[in-house]
Amino acid sequence: MTHTYLAYIDESGDDGLTAPFREIGARGGSSRWLVISACLFRSTHNLEAVQWRDEIAARMPERKSRTLHFARLNHGQKLATVQTIARKPLRAISVIAAKETIPEGVYTDRNQLYFYMTRYLIERLSWLCRDHRPHAPEGDGRVAITFSRRGGMQYDAFRDYLRRLKADATGDVRIHWPVIDIDAVKAADHSTSASLQVADAIASAFAAGFEPDKYGNCEPRYAETLKPVTYNRNRNYLSYGVKIVPKSDDCGLNPQQQKMLEVWE
Repeated sequence: MTHTYLAYIDESGDDGLTAPFREIGARGGSSRWLVISACLFRSTHNLEAVQWRDEIAARMPERKSRTLHFARLNHGQKLATVQTIARKPLRAISVIAAKETIPEGVYTDRNQLYFYMTRYLIERLSWLCRDHRPHAPEGDGRVAITFSRRGGMQYDAFRDYLRRLKADATGDVRIHWPVIDIDAVKAADHSTSASLQVADAIASAFAAGFEPDKYGNCEPRYAETLKPVTYNRNRNYLSYGVKIVPKSDDCGLNPQQQKMLEVWE
């Protein structure tokens, strides 16, 4: 049988912890935050995703390319992008790491922080697919996951990581495994997938609320606009569609970042 759901995953920021963090107004250095986001929808909407991307592009006739890179858009274009996404039959999930709070030596292996944060994302994807199954009877109930290809990432290694999590007997792993098709986890290039371009917009929208721009400002409106499609249970967003690591009280949020947090409370 075919998959019931499709999930597309992209990130904003990097998982570098050793290089100096980026200073306001300067180039280079690691991002202070890592945001990994998923765009989930029923497989019956697969072909429509191209139309969603093209609808966004049509609102920006001044652009010469249909391919979306959220970071390259101006403020008005970014708002138009998230306004369009917020009207579509999809759900958004984001996990967010405050990298400056991570003690030195905790994540020493390549991609270790990325894998760890993606585990939280897969957990929430699995809960959403499980809970939504009564409303989506087609297919086998499972989700096929596609990552936006990133340099230095071995996706067979990530599949092995998921298999180790599945074999874990401690009870700490909260993934609902019946809906996760580990063998179907794959990667694709951003430029070839309209769905990954939507996922990029979601990740970048959330990052804008936490990662200061070159002027030191954060912008929560993009993520707030996506609130109608952000996963929640009984309006609880911060345990489901928005996961912040560590807890927000330990992130040292400035007043602008605190406004981003208030969107979900």
